[in-house]
Amino acid sequence: MCTSAGYSQPTAVDVADSALASVATSAQLIETLVLANHILFDQGVVDAFGHVSARHDKRADRFLLARNMAPGRVCAEDIVEFTLDGDAIDAGGRKVYLERFIHGEIYRRRPDVQAIVHSHSHAIVPLSVVGGMRLKALFHMAGFVGQGAPVFEIRETGGEATDLLISSSRLGSALAEKFDASDIVLMRGHGSTVVGGSLQQVVYRAVYAEINARYQLEASRLGEVVYLTEGESRAAVRNVEGQMQRPWDLWVEQAKARHTGNKHGRQA
Repeated sequence: MCTSAGYSQPTAVDVADSALASVATSAQLIETLVLANHILFDQGVVDAFGHVSARHDKRADRFLLARNMAPGRVCAEDIVEFTLDGDAIDAGGRKVYLERFIHGEIYRRRPDVQAIVHSHSHAIVPLSVVGGMRLKALFHMAGFVGQGAPVFEIRETGGEATDLLISSSRLGSALAEKFDASDIVLMRGHGSTVVGGSLQQVVYRAVYAEINARYQLEASRLGEVVYLTEGESRAAVRNVEGQMQRPWDLWVEQAKARHTGNKHGRQA
């Protein structure tokens, strides 16, 4: 069971015992990554599928990601360290996510990125498959979406018979190219990937991207949608995202309340 101890910072012995690489990452980063998994589940961005990662805080060429499991059940001992090639350093026989290459290739291409969320959030998927309608920022909380999120078409790299999963460095690299001019990319028939400069920022963006998509689908049924201008989007990112600690603190409180009791405890 993942108890309240799962939210406490591991001791130096705990970190060493979990073999989190030759240069141990900080206990605080592991704790925050666990919280990010639970928050994304609580907010409906991920369900049994989807994942969030963080760049290693002492080695820029490594990243941290849970083993292959539902995000809402992740605990500190489930965190695995990877190289940017997607090779697990300390899996210890545990299964890992097939789509770990999403994370490694984006970290390789975008040195500024410190955290990544990949999800199949329900309102975004429809916008990935309808021609002529792109995900666009329509309210201030999602200014980072900008004037139109690019859509990754896996057929251009993988052909006509893939399973739509980013299961190789080649596919991951092709997806990462889409992030040259955007911090969110939709994936046709699949979902989306969001990047940020911290776990707090990327979780904030993943949550509000889903809400923005929901609003966009609802508003488009009513008539012509008025989207944010480029200037409004930039101002929103600068000023509104400066307050992202407010929702983060609330989400952490909710996550701890829901995941430290028997209701959401993890069975052995």
